[in-house]
Amino acid sequence: MVMTRIDERPPVWIGHVFMAVTDVRQSAEYMCKLGMREIFQADDISVLELRGGTHLLLRPALDPIVSGTVAPFDLMVDDLEISYEKFEALGLSPSTIQADTFHRSFTLCDPSGCVITVNSSHVSDSPV
Repeated sequence: MVMTRIDERPPVWIGHVFMAVTDVRQSAEYMCKLGMREIFQADDISVLELRGGTHLLLRPALDPIVSGTVAPFDLMVDDLEISYEKFEALGLSPSTIQADTFHRSFTLCDPSGCVITVNSSHVSDSPV
């Protein structure tokens, strides 16, 4: 008897997130250090893949980016301390770890000056 597996994951997910940057290649290299996978690279666009198949699209900024601008997304990792140590060893200068109601987190500043928050995971036990 053949058993059919039921897909219990949510039927939708975030497909693409766009981020304006000052230097597409430099920002793509930075994002790969964070653990993203390069899918496509050109002078005017970079497509990077994250867990779950979400793609981050980096495009040249049309206007100057003010240092400290909050990135249009945040990241979540399985082990915050291990990620912190890895990013520190790579010279990415993570901020100190902070705690709030839902997460423990730290921030990084990408080459364009955007602040990216890295959160501890609170993914449910259900398939995602």
